[in-house]
Amino acid sequence: MKRSISVLKNIRKSTRQRVVNRAKKRKLKDSIKALRKLTTKTSAMKAYSGIQSMLDKAVQDNIIKRNTAARHKAQLMKHISTLK
Repeated sequence: MKRSISVLKNIRKSTRQRVVNRAKKRKLKDSIKALRKLTTKTSAMKAYSGIQSMLDKAVQDNIIKRNTAARHKAQLMKHISTLK
C-alpha cells in the first residue's frame, strides 16, 4: 500500500517523540526510586522539590496523568514524613 509523504513524516515524528517520552518517564521513575532509598529527611526534601517539578512537567507534556502525579506526590510526602 502506498503511503503519502505526510504519513511517513508523521511516523518519523511519532517515533522520535516516543523515544523522548520514554526517556523522560524512565528518568522520573529512577528519581522516585532514588528518593525512596534516601534515609535522611533533609536530603529527601531537597530531592522532593526536584521530583515535584519533574512530575508537574510530565503532566504538562502528557507523559503521565494528573491524578497519577498527585498520587506520587502524596506517597512521597508520606514516605518523607516517616524519615528522621
